[in-house]
Amino acid sequence: MTTNLNKNQVSFQQICRPPDAVTVVSHDTEVTLSPISANSYSNDDMTVSVNQSAGLTVQLSAPNCPVSRVRLRWHGNNSELRLVLGDAWERSYGDLHWSSIIPERNMPWYWMAWDGERTHGYGVQTRPAAFCSWQADSQGITLWIDVRSGGLELHLGPRVITLCTVVCREGNASESAFESTRAFCQLMCLNPRIPDQPVYGHNDWYADYGNNSDASIRRQCSKTVALAPDGHNRPFVVIDAGWQPAAGTDGGPWDRGNEKFPDMPELARHIVDNGAKPGVWIRPLAASGDAPTSSRLLRDPKMLDFTVPAVKQQVFDDIARIHGWGYQLIKHDFTTFDILGKWGFQMAAEVTDAGWGFAEGPVRTTVEIINDLYDTIREAAETSLLIGCNTVSHLSAGVFEMNRIGDDTSGHDWNRTRKMGINTLAFRAPQNGTFYIADADCVGLTQHIPWDLNAQWLELLSRSGTMTFVSMEMDAVGPEQEAALRKAYALAAEQQPLAEPLDWMTTSCPAHWKHGSETRTYAWFEPAGASLYVKP
Repeated sequence: MTTNLNKNQVSFQQICRPPDAVTVVSHDTEVTLSPISANSYSNDDMTVSVNQSAGLTVQLSAPNCPVSRVRLRWHGNNSELRLVLGDAWERSYGDLHWSSIIPERNMPWYWMAWDGERTHGYGVQTRPAAFCSWQADSQGITLWIDVRSGGLELHLGPRVITLCTVVCREGNASESAFESTRAFCQLMCLNPRIPDQPVYGHNDWYADYGNNSDASIRRQCSKTVALAPDGHNRPFVVIDAGWQPAAGTDGGPWDRGNEKFPDMPELARHIVDNGAKPGVWIRPLAASGDAPTSSRLLRDPKMLDFTVPAVKQQVFDDIARIHGWGYQLIKHDFTTFDILGKWGFQMAAEVTDAGWGFAEGPVRTTVEIINDLYDTIREAAETSLLIGCNTVSHLSAGVFEMNRIGDDTSGHDWNRTRKMGINTLAFRAPQNGTFYIADADCVGLTQHIPWDLNAQWLELLSRSGTMTFVSMEMDAVGPEQEAALRKAYALAAEQQPLAEPLDWMTTSCPAHWKHGSETRTYAWFEPAGASLYVKP
């Protein structure tokens, strides 16, 4: 008993205390701040203050000096740690895994540390004002806070900004690593926004890939309703890309459908009248062809600059209009890429390229602008449920009811579904019910995917306690598939215990899963094994 206690005292580092060193990057130069009190570090131009309450709140003051990053360092012995797990900037991309300590590894938002017995958590609370990531090495823990505005240094002026709140949690020997991670997610997000009922149903993307229509949605609605259980929790039928007037592009305007979708409000009413709930996709920051130059993002004129007041109003109006049409779920997509110009797997420690800025000037952090965007979408949607896709996970928590936690699965290539879907479900399931309801993406039920593999993915999703959405290609749905869908929808319509991957510390694609008191093993690989190439 004494041995375990001593070991745990070494393996857990208490970082909710003033850091041992504070560095600020300004004009591409690292400046070490000196402690001027128990809770403040400063030089002539900049001050970083910390406040110990429920966590460690970090504030920055730099009235006369631009800043790009703040770095906090806590000294401590991490030699007892065996494995660590980091999160992802926005979605994950089949790349989450436990590993040994890699000092150069960038771990966005939070990380978990396992000493062979207990699993500790270190992170920042959700909805910070800057991009926060972690490094760990044998001699301590480092927090990097990226305060840039676009790719420019931040000019705060007289403003004092609260950057983040650092939190940590000491694990218990009685918990699994998965349970410890979920408990830490609860500590990071104090006010998650959770729908009243489990969310399930149909999304047409992986069946149609944009080649959809009013008629195809009606057919899919009829099939979904026929397979769904009776009761008050009706399935969603979500219209993905393809309905927008600028056919063949992802840009607006979003004020009407196209010739294949002649009446979007009427289609929503049809879905409701036939026993389902309507949902729809939108890419709010893609510029339409007639968007004025003043509204376009300097980094990429194909995108809108949300700091322009007219653009903020347009985003609000577009979301409010869709809600007014009767759509009860709004899937908003691409905003991280459209703002930053990178996918999550391209970011590493640089979430965007240097040298570009927003129209308003470098007076707010990029994260403050993204938070403003998310709050605007939330306000405009009113009672409609929101699902973020390609949204920043740590900024989505508490704002959207649902979040796509991983990159696209597929209706064409099983290897992509296996890599993206199963990995993200395993490693981000602790965020389900603690940040939002997690969406590991759809079952692409098509003739291109072997049914024996898809059947397992469908079963795992429906038993996982997360969202279950299917993209049905009608010709791929026979009696066997119908029976499996009926069973899956019946499970998904009721709250299930959160599935726990039992072998997630030894593989990126767990096969052994605990569903409540039951354990199941899945066979995820085709006879030839995993492919080196992942198709769209």
